[in-house]
Amino acid sequence: MSALSAVSELDHLDDEAVYRRLQAAKKAAAGDLLRDPATLARGLDASYRMRPHLRVISEAMVGLERGEYDRLLVLTPAQVGKSTTVAEWAPFWWLCLHPEDRAAVASYSDDLALRRGKAIRRYIQEYGAEFDLALMAGSEAAQDYETEQGGGVRSVSLGAGLTGFSVNLLVVDDPHKDRAEAESAKMRERVHDWWSSAALKRLQPDRNAVVAIQTRWHPDDFAGRRLDEDGRLEDGGRWKVVHLPAIADAKFGPDPLGRAPGDPLPHPKIPTRNRRALLAWWADVKKTSSVRDWHALSQGDPQPAEGALVSRDLLRAIRDGVTPVEPQKIAVSIDPSGGGRDVAGVIGGFLGDDNRVWITHDVSAAMSSVEWSRRACLLAHETNAAVIYVEWNFGRDMCTLAISTAWKALQDEGTIPENKLMPLIDAVHAKQGKLLRAEPIAQQMIEDRVRLRGMMTDLENEWATWMPTDADSPGRIDASCVLVYGLIPEVNQGAIVHAPLPTAPTGGRAAPPSSAGPYGRRISR
Repeated sequence: MSALSAVSELDHLDDEAVYRRLQAAKKAAAGDLLRDPATLARGLDASYRMRPHLRVISEAMVGLERGEYDRLLVLTPAQVGKSTTVAEWAPFWWLCLHPEDRAAVASYSDDLALRRGKAIRRYIQEYGAEFDLALMAGSEAAQDYETEQGGGVRSVSLGAGLTGFSVNLLVVDDPHKDRAEAESAKMRERVHDWWSSAALKRLQPDRNAVVAIQTRWHPDDFAGRRLDEDGRLEDGGRWKVVHLPAIADAKFGPDPLGRAPGDPLPHPKIPTRNRRALLAWWADVKKTSSVRDWHALSQGDPQPAEGALVSRDLLRAIRDGVTPVEPQKIAVSIDPSGGGRDVAGVIGGFLGDDNRVWITHDVSAAMSSVEWSRRACLLAHETNAAVIYVEWNFGRDMCTLAISTAWKALQDEGTIPENKLMPLIDAVHAKQGKLLRAEPIAQQMIEDRVRLRGMMTDLENEWATWMPTDADSPGRIDASCVLVYGLIPEVNQGAIVHAPLPTAPTGGRAAPPSSAGPYGRRISR
């Protein structure tokens, strides 16, 4: 009920009764707004754009305030509204509920922390009276101010002290400035030392809640170290994690928004129902990002830069979308999902008249056998492939049946012409060990026997981050290995031992094949 409605209904009452009823209505309205930070922001600021992911983040703050957990970690891409919600509106919301509490906001720089502190102070000045919250007279400094009820806010850069300031709510907002700082072991240790020596020591026993919000940069960044040391709530650890990648991926477990794999993250400046615009936005972000930055910053999945089988410099060097080449044999290769992972590898390419394998398509995804077989058939039809390679070692008969069934179904639907012959299905004997299987293909990349027909973000990321010690067997890597083995059978005759991992050759193009033979140097077992 609005205040005006309350007045019209209570005209017959005396002034004292009207006052009491108006105060009750006002209190009820304030209580509704204080349901969560996003509701408060939307109710007070017409420019605040509510989106499903902000609702999820806001509800996680409610769990923090209720004491369901005392550590909350929010991981999203940049510029999706998380900092405004968590580092500005949430502290104001918290003080409205607990005006005696003291909140600290810490960020990588004084300027950013000061901006958050100014926003919280402005909310108190403009809206605080509605919630019986007011600044103490004379306490108007932007970085350090108190409320009349004994609470307060301090804004500091990470590394700065909180000496003399007890903390009930700590907000850590973007602890790392950029990749350069996140890559620096010295700078990362500075952040970790601040956490253990300054931040944790100021938290109070009666209420000590921490919320950290960031985009990921490095496996050992603030979020990575906290999860390594304290663990996730669902695993018996301490941190409640809200991980919202730009594009939902089954590898991260159940999505907080209930998105299916491939669904986009909402954005404050794009209507939630406009899926096409959202997908276009994130596709552009992906296109304009390096492979590493896309997976770290946008997907929240940073990978180590060293120790992988193939270097990123080499992958950049073998990208080639311009060299004229005539396909001699076009093929599609499949690695079905399995081995503890969800992604089925479906890769397209050809053997060129230059005697190189050119990888042209990657349509891999988390999908069932019905889906990957249809996708492989559609890719074979699109590229006019002569052969579909499957791995002999893994479900050869099942693959053959699935592909044959899918091809016939697509013909029955009219998607593939009835008179078009199905490509030959050829089983490739790939080596059993993951390293023995992948290392010869890495060697072919090094010797310029394999090129990428342009940038292939996910395929490159798998090659650049997969470690020979990893337990899983990535679908894109396996499918690309099967493709090369099928198109250049000689590669499969011997194992490569300890293939070198050079950086990009001079001039940005992979080095020419060695003179040791038509396929470069190979070391036989």
